Amino acid sequence: MAHLLGAEALHLEYPTRVVFDSVSLGVDEGDRVGIVGRNGDGKSSLLGMLTGRVEPDSGRVTVRGGVRIGVLEQQDTLDDDETVGHAIVGDAPEHEWAGDARVRDIISGLVSDLPWDGRIGTLSGGQRRRVALAALLSQDLDVIALDEPTNHLDVEGIAWLARHMKNRWSANAGALLVVTHDRWFLDEVCTDTWEVHDRIVEPFEGGYAAYILQRVERDRQAAAIEARRQNLARRELAWLRRGAPARTSKPKFRIDAANELIADVPPLRDAVALQSLATARLGKDVVDLLAASVSYPDPDTGDAREVLHEVEWRIAPGERTGILGVNGAGKSTLLGLVDGSVSPTGGRVKHGKTVQVAALSQRMDELDEHLHKPVRLVLEGLRTTYTFGTGSKAAELTPGQLLERMGFSSVQLSTPVKDLSGGQKRRLQLLLVLLSQPNVLILDEPTNDLDTDMLAAMEELLDSWPGTLLVVSHDRYFLERVTDQQYALLDHRLRHLPGGVDEYLRLRADQRARPTSAVRDARAAASAPGLTGADRRAAEKEVTSIDRRLQKLQNEIAAVDGRLAGAHDDYDALMGLQKERNALTAESAQLEERWLELSEELEA
Repeated sequence: MAHLLGAEALHLEYPTRVVFDSVSLGVDEGDRVGIVGRNGDGKSSLLGMLTGRVEPDSGRVTVRGGVRIGVLEQQDTLDDDETVGHAIVGDAPEHEWAGDARVRDIISGLVSDLPWDGRIGTLSGGQRRRVALAALLSQDLDVIALDEPTNHLDVEGIAWLARHMKNRWSANAGALLVVTHDRWFLDEVCTDTWEVHDRIVEPFEGGYAAYILQRVERDRQAAAIEARRQNLARRELAWLRRGAPARTSKPKFRIDAANELIADVPPLRDAVALQSLATARLGKDVVDLLAASVSYPDPDTGDAREVLHEVEWRIAPGERTGILGVNGAGKSTLLGLVDGSVSPTGGRVKHGKTVQVAALSQRMDELDEHLHKPVRLVLEGLRTTYTFGTGSKAAELTPGQLLERMGFSSVQLSTPVKDLSGGQKRRLQLLLVLLSQPNVLILDEPTNDLDTDMLAAMEELLDSWPGTLLVVSHDRYFLERVTDQQYALLDHRLRHLPGGVDEYLRLRADQRARPTSAVRDARAAASAPGLTGADRRAAEKEVTSIDRRLQKLQNEIAAVDGRLAGAHDDYDALMGLQKERNALTAESAQLEERWLELSEELEA
């Protein structure tokens, strides 16, 4: 493969520290490189040096003649007075860009909801980000460098971007350099991973899953590596090897070694213990949404505009649910019904007597009153200890110990809150929410500004949190990692997703493929086509019955898993329990298939 650009003995330092010391790298045609590392270790600086935006103190970057490089920076550089269309295609005549299938796909995938002649200055931050990304991808480039491209993109947008980058060039053409904390995107797109740490850049083969495996091997062989980081990586590897099948195919080397590494790693969550603790703290009633609808007056016409339509949702103690939906689908309104900040305009919402809801908002309002305090003083007046873990592994940790667990060093404890980085503020905000001891926790985009190591630390913290957890996030990896089930807001209704995020993307693709008139008439004609009368009622009754049976099967499988964990020395008991688990899993799979068949018939 032809060489595109290279770096030799790069050295970069700021007045307070050295960022890189004698770093040498190369980028060839066909490379798809993900750049990971802790916040502040120099990922963006590395990208800047390789693309000519940052001048190294010594060393040099060489670029092959004729190579075209495009960069998406974190900073917004768009002109407020420019139109959306001109920012993307410039002065190119319409027949030229409209006749290019790739440009049409980019416009459809990123900015189809934006006015082509609208001013950039009228757009939100997320919309401006999408315009900048579309403008970059519309160019004919040999190397594309993206700095946090998934910020402000929803699950669909991230899936589209991954698909575009995989299909943009042939396998041995072009090159991609991407800095992102979105681990699903890294696994889906990248063939190599560079870890930036301790003034060096360490290359790994493969995407995020392969990188984790190699990092565990490296840490295991290096006795001087601290135990905590190794343990986090091993737990992450256990998720990768036991999780979605798509990830288990990523590593290209010793699968047996991976299985040996995780042989003694327990399940991520003790579902039985957490369910028991959640029930004890909450009782059986949490929050019930009973045919709840919400409408708002349209600012232009004054007519009522429905956001949620007859939502039925009975939230159980210990439930861990992810909420999916496009921007504007009503996710925040739904969460508002749960926490009581939004009142339904139809139906009703029933809250359990012992429910204490806490929400991690996107705005970090919890920190406003503490901006000028050192971090350690923010925790004054809160609980002196916090129970971390369950059962025999439960431990009482002080807020200071929790801060350390969340990545704060002893020096940072004296730092004023206003001087913390965005990721540090986010971690402190989460800690304040947890220390308020809620039993229902709502997380709204909790992964913003966090690096992959801190995301893993947050996930470990949530694994032992005994309460009901509701998560809204465009970070697919995080959503699948911390929740056990997913729901979607589609056509103003809440829909369960037995097939998870993949099913949601399929449903959204089907929804977009329907003619506009069909979408508009779907609800009005819901009972007209397909099943009618007694058949429809019978199908709805069977769906309800299957939902109840699937929930029961989930609990039974969790109970068997708990017994499996306690029978590790009894071979006969293990074999019997494994057979029981296999039978339950097979029944669950059959029921899910029947559920999907019935759902399609009811929607037809």
